[in-house]
Amino acid sequence: MMKQVYIQEIEAYLPDKRLTNEDLASAYPEWTAEKIYQKTGIRSRPIVDEGTTALDLAERACQQLFAHDGQVREQVDFLILMTESPDYKLPPSACILQDRLGLRKGTGAFDINLGCSAYIYGLAVAKALVAAGIAHTVLLVTAETYSKYIHPLDKSTRTLFGDAASATVISGHGRLRIGEFDLGTDGSGSGKLIVPAGMARMPSTERTRADETDGNGYVRSKEHLFMDGAAIFSFAIDVVPKTVKALLEKSAYAMDEIDLFIFHQANAYMLAYLRKKLRIPEERFYTCLENTGNTVSSSIPIALLEALKSGAVPKQGHLVLAGFGVGLSWGSVLLTMEENDD
Repeated sequence: MMKQVYIQEIEAYLPDKRLTNEDLASAYPEWTAEKIYQKTGIRSRPIVDEGTTALDLAERACQQLFAHDGQVREQVDFLILMTESPDYKLPPSACILQDRLGLRKGTGAFDINLGCSAYIYGLAVAKALVAAGIAHTVLLVTAETYSKYIHPLDKSTRTLFGDAASATVISGHGRLRIGEFDLGTDGSGSGKLIVPAGMARMPSTERTRADETDGNGYVRSKEHLFMDGAAIFSFAIDVVPKTVKALLEKSAYAMDEIDLFIFHQANAYMLAYLRKKLRIPEERFYTCLENTGNTVSSSIPIALLEALKSGAVPKQGHLVLAGFGVGLSWGSVLLTMEENDD
């Protein structure tokens, strides 16, 4: 029988600095703060200052977790950092994070470059490591600073994204049992959400750094984040219902047996559309983006943490988490609330 694997602890860190709708409205006179909220469901976003990186956020999330449970630091024997905002081309940020956190040198560590579905994939890798006996306690960290990739005049993306990090402990005991997964990829859509230049395929040049204005009046260079919002929306409303259905079939559960659904917090309009398409009652669909924005890999763990704190997850309850986006990739997982302190 396969060993049961659990989420033991979760913590999150959001920078104090805020980008509010009022700040954005002053930059985009044609929009009001309320219009931005109506379009996105977001009122403010945590944003790092110039000298702070995703690695710094990752460290702070982990230190907050250790402050709550002093024994975890000594128990961790594998570290996974999910980020698309590394400090260096090499070495991996996870190796630097191991040293900063004072984890023992017998700890395995690596980065995984993945965005909106990263938490689901990270849970899958962590579960496999623990179930196989390769690791006893995995520290899964997500950290992203998309604000560094966004042009200040590109309101198509600047209104959405926030910076944040999360830290999750996965082991053989805890509160949330990790069940089945459904994962998928469609790399043909990779250009729909991309920073086109600045790396090996298109190295940085004066031309790639030059600002351009697209047909919608959005300004960016080829070294800034580009998102085809319409294409990403179409992708999400196609794959999310399919992955939820596939997951429930693998898990032998019906929709009405799931107590709470937590999806990647992309924007309020997309989440509302998905909820209605899947016919999920509002009370069983958790949203948490009004004061966080879209924090990419950290959006699901932040929402899960808030749901647990608020009591939205019932005892013995079943949860479905689903992530989708950059890649294009997607994934879903079933969690079951099951206290187990063995």
